Amino acid sequence: MLIAGTDTTTVTMTWALSLLINNKKILEEAQKELDTQIGNKRRVTESDLKNLPYLQAIIKETLRLYPPVPLSLPHAADEDCSVSGYSISKGTRLLLNLHKIQRDPCVWPDPSEFQPERFLTTNKDCDVRGKNFELIPFGSGRRMCPGISLAIQTIGLVLASFLHAFDVKMEEGMALEMEEVIGLTNLMGSPLEVLVTPRDPVLVYQ
Repeated sequence: MLIAGTDTTTVTMTWALSLLINNKKILEEAQKELDTQIGNKRRVTESDLKNLPYLQAIIKETLRLYPPVPLSLPHAADEDCSVSGYSISKGTRLLLNLHKIQRDPCVWPDPSEFQPERFLTTNKDCDVRGKNFELIPFGSGRRMCPGISLAIQTIGLVLASFLHAFDVKMEEGMALEMEEVIGLTNLMGSPLEVLVTPRDPVLVYQ
């Protein structure tokens, strides 16, 4: 679980940071929330995460656009069944295209746009824990990802800590490419290289 969680968590944080760099107003809003809730005299702690709804919305929107595992792990039908008019025989191997489900234009307005605000308004009650089938980056049911709680806490704490402590931008003249390399995990096509500068007093880093 820890080995699998390391790769997928890293992938998600890379996509989140890339999306924020490409959307400076959203990045500024996220840092404004951090400054309001935490200030610049201390580090972010795990207990702060519940007071950062905009950051949580950013994480949900990242998982929607770039699920770390774009195709769910294989499942097998226990018995003959019918799903949306399709007959599925017992023993059939099933794969869910999470990438496609979570960009369905019938469910998500502007499905390819990075809009964290949707999880503060129209989709406020939509969660990633498998109860809302339009957003299932960790799967759903008894065989959903067992590391979901670890992933959510880790991504939230690391991303919040990084955005709180550093300003981040691309090197001047450089463009950020958002090309996907689809494999077992949803990797970026090229490494993410950014410039970071401290944004808090020295005592925060000690």
